[in-house]
Amino acid sequence: MTPENVRRIALELPAATEKSHFGKPDFRVRDRVFATLPEDGNAVVKLTRDQQEMMCGREPALFQPVDGGWGKQGWTRVILATADEAALRSAVVTAWRNMAPVTLRKAFDLAGG
Repeated sequence: MTPENVRRIALELPAATEKSHFGKPDFRVRDRVFATLPEDGNAVVKLTRDQQEMMCGREPALFQPVDGGWGKQGWTRVILATADEAALRSAVVTAWRNMAPVTLRKAFDLAGG
């Protein structure tokens, strides 16, 4: 997968926008960042700590906590070179759901998202 795949998947989600976070592209829902594209060619998504532990434990070649305090807050690196479409979509959608307001999440879920 590529950063362009991340961008496409993220921007397909309701109310998602692309902005910039510390000079790097990021994706937001109602101005809350749910994913970023750092310069290393991977993606970073905002998971809960439980989601992060599960995903990193199950697929350590694909998901890794971000170093330092950000990783302890659930920010998780997605290694795009090893990701497939389903895994990337799952991670990005999960991050979007974590940051989206309840009313938007409910509308998305009712629409089959």
